[in-house]
Amino acid sequence: MHWVNWLVVVGYLTYVCVDGLRRSKGTKEIEGYFLGGRALPWWAVGLTVMATQLSAVTLIGTTGQGATDGMRFVQFYFGLPIAMVILGVTIVPFLHRAKVYTAYEFLERRFDAKTRSLTSLLFLFSRALSCGTIIAAPAVVFSAMFGWSIATSVAIIGIPTVIYTMIGGVQAVTWADVKQMVVVVTALVAVVIVLLVKLPVSPDAALRLAGATGRLRVFDFSFNLHDTYTFWSGIIGGTFLMLSYFGTDQSQVQRYLSAKSVDEARSAHLISAYWKIPLQALVLLVGVLVFVYYIFLAPPLYFNPASERLVQNADSTAYRLLDGRYHALFDARAAAARDLAATPSGADATQRATLAERDAAVTQVHGEALALAEKISGKPSKDVNYIIPHFVLTALPIGLAGLFIAAVIAAAMSAVAGELSALATATVIDHYRRWISPGADDARLLFVSRAATGFWGLVACVVATFAVRLGSLIEVVNRYGSIFYGSILGVFILAMLPRIRANAAFIGLISGMSAVFSVIWFAPQVSFLWHNVVGAVTVVVVGSLLSVVMPAPRIAA
Repeated sequence: MHWVNWLVVVGYLTYVCVDGLRRSKGTKEIEGYFLGGRALPWWAVGLTVMATQLSAVTLIGTTGQGATDGMRFVQFYFGLPIAMVILGVTIVPFLHRAKVYTAYEFLERRFDAKTRSLTSLLFLFSRALSCGTIIAAPAVVFSAMFGWSIATSVAIIGIPTVIYTMIGGVQAVTWADVKQMVVVVTALVAVVIVLLVKLPVSPDAALRLAGATGRLRVFDFSFNLHDTYTFWSGIIGGTFLMLSYFGTDQSQVQRYLSAKSVDEARSAHLISAYWKIPLQALVLLVGVLVFVYYIFLAPPLYFNPASERLVQNADSTAYRLLDGRYHALFDARAAAARDLAATPSGADATQRATLAERDAAVTQVHGEALALAEKISGKPSKDVNYIIPHFVLTALPIGLAGLFIAAVIAAAMSAVAGELSALATATVIDHYRRWISPGADDARLLFVSRAATGFWGLVACVVATFAVRLGSLIEVVNRYGSIFYGSILGVFILAMLPRIRANAAFIGLISGMSAVFSVIWFAPQVSFLWHNVVGAVTVVVVGSLLSVVMPAPRIAA
């Protein structure tokens, strides 16, 4: 990479870290370290909520998803506005007025200690897995750029982030997030402009090409439990997932607990409700335009250079045959694309069908190439996470490539810092202070918090080395979360219902997790979005029914 790009990357990251630490006031007390003294402005809280989601996974995984699958991924977020409105009148005021450090403290007040501890443990497992996936995204970039191993790339991102989080606290994380959002959006808009300039066709023709290959299809009204990206899975399954993530996941709850008031916490949530879908559509559009760009400029047989080297070394003959077929089909697809672009809109049905057919042929050969790499390595071979890194390094001008890489690294560091802070908070407040040392002073709790941050950082780095092999990283994050989210949401729904018994809620939580694992085991073809529905409904139904038959708790005289 050019030295100017390195200068942009190093300069920006240095500024973010130094300024973030400069703002980390009040971190000698536990409330200042975990919640910023409950005094952060609503707009900063809202931006940090969005920044936690808009991680490097989004910049790499979602753009790659747009390039391979088009715009229909945006249906995943259709339940978000519904969830934010519901949370604004239910869980947000409940938890903010309770003056808790974690969402799970509230469950002990409503039910008992075992329900709180189990729910907190489920959060720790799910968030550690997701945090590892977030680290994996920039590791993909470094691996593709420099040929480093994934483990080395993970360490380069993970270790500085852990150190930064241990020192800075929520204040540092929040203000770093604000800067990250500005840089990320700037980088995305700049990439769109560069793409439109570099494409050999007009923007209108580019969208027609994308539409002909199915990349602009947004709505899918079919009801299919096996398909993740449909209108109904987004509205129903997505609503349940968003309710749990934004309402009960400590990484998000910790954000709005740091707001000055209930009204400001609600306002922070509404930022995501209004802006998340347009921003996600912009990210996907970048991927779609990159796909159109590679219609005219021959892409490599493998976007992942490691897979390419592996196949070339193991079976050079098979590689040459596949590469020859691939580029012959690419030429045919490019010719069809130019023909379609030159045909007036409305009279191009034949050209659209031809382009779709030839694009399917290119995709088939690419799939054969990935299958060959998988056969040779014995590991899953996916290209989706390498499409954008390849484009950034080969197509973006000097300086802008550095800005995009800086945005990816900053997004990863910011998101991981927030996740690690939440993991440390739940570990210390829900487990260490609750069960091991109830009388510990702030100095002791801060020491344990920093140790917990280091531990969870190590776990996340280990997870990251495996996550890159599992396909689209944005899907991996939500697949991990959906194992736990529905059941956790179900417990909080029970907590807001009258006459629910503590033991009923605990048994309901176990039943919900059992139901989700049963679906995963016996019906693996069911989309992960529906796991959220299964978990939540099971917990609420079992907990409600048991509360009817269980005797009322005895009140001590």
